[in-house]
Amino acid sequence: MPPHAPSPQAVQRREFLWFMLFALVLLGLGIGLRDPWPSDEPRFALVAKQMVESGDWLFPHRGRELYSDKPPMLFWMQAGTYELLRSWRIAFLLPSLLAGLLTLGLVYDLGRRWWNHRAGLYAAIGLLFAFQFLYQVKRAQIDPLAMGWITLANWGLLLHFIRGPNWRAYWLGCFAAGVGVVTKGVGVLALLMFVPYLFARWRGWSDVTRTSGAAVRWLGGALAFLAPVLAWAVPLLVVAHSRGGPDYQAYIDDLFFHQTAGRYAKSWDHAQPFWYYVPIVLFNWFPLSLAYIGAVPRWWRDLKLGEARVMLPLAWCLLLFVFFSIPTGKRDVYLMPTLPMIALAMAPYLETIAEARWLRRTCFAIALLAGVAILGIGLWAMSGHSARFDAMLQKREMEDLGNAVWGMFVAIGVAFLLAAAVFRARRGVHALLGGITGLWIVWSLWAYPLLNDASSAAGVMQRARAVAGAGTEIGLVAWKEQNLLMASGPVRDFGFLAQWPDQYVEATQWLAQAPGERRLFLLEEAMGDCVDRTKATRIGRANRRDWWLAGSEAIVPGCVPSDEGDSEAP
Repeated sequence: MPPHAPSPQAVQRREFLWFMLFALVLLGLGIGLRDPWPSDEPRFALVAKQMVESGDWLFPHRGRELYSDKPPMLFWMQAGTYELLRSWRIAFLLPSLLAGLLTLGLVYDLGRRWWNHRAGLYAAIGLLFAFQFLYQVKRAQIDPLAMGWITLANWGLLLHFIRGPNWRAYWLGCFAAGVGVVTKGVGVLALLMFVPYLFARWRGWSDVTRTSGAAVRWLGGALAFLAPVLAWAVPLLVVAHSRGGPDYQAYIDDLFFHQTAGRYAKSWDHAQPFWYYVPIVLFNWFPLSLAYIGAVPRWWRDLKLGEARVMLPLAWCLLLFVFFSIPTGKRDVYLMPTLPMIALAMAPYLETIAEARWLRRTCFAIALLAGVAILGIGLWAMSGHSARFDAMLQKREMEDLGNAVWGMFVAIGVAFLLAAAVFRARRGVHALLGGITGLWIVWSLWAYPLLNDASSAAGVMQRARAVAGAGTEIGLVAWKEQNLLMASGPVRDFGFLAQWPDQYVEATQWLAQAPGERRLFLLEEAMGDCVDRTKATRIGRANRRDWWLAGSEAIVPGCVPSDEGDSEAP
């Protein structure tokens, strides 16, 4: 007797699990093969490492100074992961990986609940392959984690607002928004989902939850939101007051005022025009953005029909788009939490759009052209015709790795061409996604170990320790976070925010106290003419910076370097 065919539910579960396994491999590939790379990764990993080493998990530190730029959730997760796994190469990337997988699962679940399994799966696939999603989730910045908490908040709110009530989901969503605040202040923006919900309810749209006599339950959402915020902020304020001192007061003021409302109102870093985010949603969200052509007319049709499942996520994205466009300072990652909601709003149409002839042919042409272009660049450079690229490698002291770097280009080009040859124009979407998969596999397994020494401080700090000796204490001057993070053996810092001349003066005084047991590790630009380079040792170049090791004999007496080169200091 033939076995029974699996139920549709079993097939759907199996498809979803295979997708999540594929996402786990694609997003997690390369973890353990590299150290934190600038600009943000070393800073956050250093803060987490110092939490573990000092035992102070309430007040983050960068070297000897308090670090108030960000709330502590990412640092807690990195430090907690390290305590479990005892490997920083793994621990620093795991929070982003988990946030990415959570986001994919939540988008799938909403699409499945609101429409069907295929809608949810296509939305999750579109999100996974969006360039910004893949690029950021494979990094260790705060934004993927903030995206994960905000998406969880949106999931809970949307389950309650549409085809509800679902009070447990609502409370969970509010709680997740609060955790998002402890991750990054913008977590509160998840609550802007109330705006389109109230509009749809006022206009009497179908599927929108209507409740009466539930004021206490609605108030429970505010309490759920405040719970994680107060659980962190109250002990922080109490301990800061008990310890006293201007450093702790400055930490509180900067964290709760300057880094939130003050930073938004007076955001001059990363100055960009008002329309800055337009090319972000067009190019950084490629290839999902190709579906705009088919999705926009369908969005317009459904909005006119009062389709709340489309309007709420779209309107929320528009609110964030406007919110982040107002200040002068802008970064592409600010808009990242809207990407899952855009994918969700496309969910009911993506399967039909993906089967459209114009999209299949467009994707195939892109895969083919990308393969030819990337392969051609690699072969051209390997044949010695690219002086510009060779100069770039030489600047990073990677000239010996030239063939390996260009070989990586060749491998990526071959991956795109192979995908185009296997799937052909009839399955052009598959060809493009296959090529993108090959790109990230090659990048994760090839580029991570190949570029690690040049992109991190691992190699230069190992050489510094080898030259100084195992027991020698190294003092860091004009250092970057990756230097202290990757340092081994006894190390001393003289502040990070302090001006370079001030660091130098304190460091030379410290060196003079025990010249036989101490050395200075200095950035070349911070040395000026105050270090005799003939008596110092050039350690090497990393992150486009030259580093030196100097003993007391190399220090020019009475000389203080100018602060003109202190352009990199915050």
